[in-house]
Amino acid sequence: MSPRHQRSLTRRKVLTALGGVAVAAPAVAVVAPHALAGSAADSTAATTTDSAAADALALTVVNDTGSFADGSVHVYIVGNQDGQQVRVTPEGTPAPISLSDNGADGFTDYAIPLTGKKTTLSLPPMSGRIYVSLGDKLKFKAVTDGNGNPALQYPAGWVASDPNYPVLHDCAEFTLNSAGMFCNTTMVDMFSVPMNIRLTGAQEQVTGVVREGGRAAAFAAVTSVPEFAPLVVDDLRVIAPGHGLDAGLFATDYFTPYIDEVWSTYTGRDLTVTTNAGTFTGRVRGERFVFDGPASVSFAKPSTRDVLFCDGNLAAPNDGTTGPVAAVLGAGFNRSTLISHPAQPATTAADFYRTDLTNHYSKAVHAAMADGRAYGFAFDDVADFASYIQDTAPTGITLTLSAF
Repeated sequence: MSPRHQRSLTRRKVLTALGGVAVAAPAVAVVAPHALAGSAADSTAATTTDSAAADALALTVVNDTGSFADGSVHVYIVGNQDGQQVRVTPEGTPAPISLSDNGADGFTDYAIPLTGKKTTLSLPPMSGRIYVSLGDKLKFKAVTDGNGNPALQYPAGWVASDPNYPVLHDCAEFTLNSAGMFCNTTMVDMFSVPMNIRLTGAQEQVTGVVREGGRAAAFAAVTSVPEFAPLVVDDLRVIAPGHGLDAGLFATDYFTPYIDEVWSTYTGRDLTVTTNAGTFTGRVRGERFVFDGPASVSFAKPSTRDVLFCDGNLAAPNDGTTGPVAAVLGAGFNRSTLISHPAQPATTAADFYRTDLTNHYSKAVHAAMADGRAYGFAFDDVADFASYIQDTAPTGITLTLSAF
């Protein structure tokens, strides 16, 4: 089985159709770079325009929290269909975002109520997110984007001034089109509500199951590391360190010693990176990490922010060469395997996060999962360690909110 970062569709590409058309964000926030990493050409599967050719899929939402009544669980399905931002009605109809949807309080009410412990909805072909909030409703705001089109401000639970900051919420991501169903749970922005996805079709798959006590253990693990402790927001969520950095809660130079050590180490020896295109061999020459092989690619020294967001000097264009190498490097930095493993990608989970200076947030969310798979950072799909599943002949999907 080839590493998922080398396949035709990854989580980063699932979000292309969501982020490729301007997705508005609060004035004090931005849509996470991982959501915008792709271009319109990133995935022929994720961005296909004949989404109408796909059939709607039965979506069952299960309230298994044990702490919140069905009437306290609110579901929102929002995203993009054929280049237009839409939300899904309780009847399963995609409705274009409209400024007139804002109520007297300035926000929309797109909530779909649960009708019982198990509520089955109709999910139309589109690319988007399934948000859930527990207790209070979420405040989505319809706005005008830079092109003058109606768009939607999404919740930014990592921004203290966002109106949804005090609301317990989380989301899963998906693309449903004529090529199939592609979906994942995500902790790239934050870890909050334990939820998992069961996808049925050509086979039956489950991803995102949080082990018993896993949520509390992840919160405790992050709290125990002084540099990461400020990322824990009461019992609401743990903010991903990249967003913490932008909010002044996380050191901008946290990874600098490790980055410098990688640059120093590979000034004198080779690092090999194997992708579907072949094997690239790299050394630091001057200030750049230069790789030769199927193509010549090189990278300037990344910052801590570049590592956490897998962006900037570690951005991954969809060119088949620079992009795959960038993804492997990004994973190696976050998992702290670049020095210990001169042949990348490292593929044994027991070798990840072994150093004191590592992405302790991603380490904690992976440890919280029953199968060890999670999206702790945008390139976590490298070597198939992400909570991502797909099916080319889907018949149903179940999103279960599990016990805290």
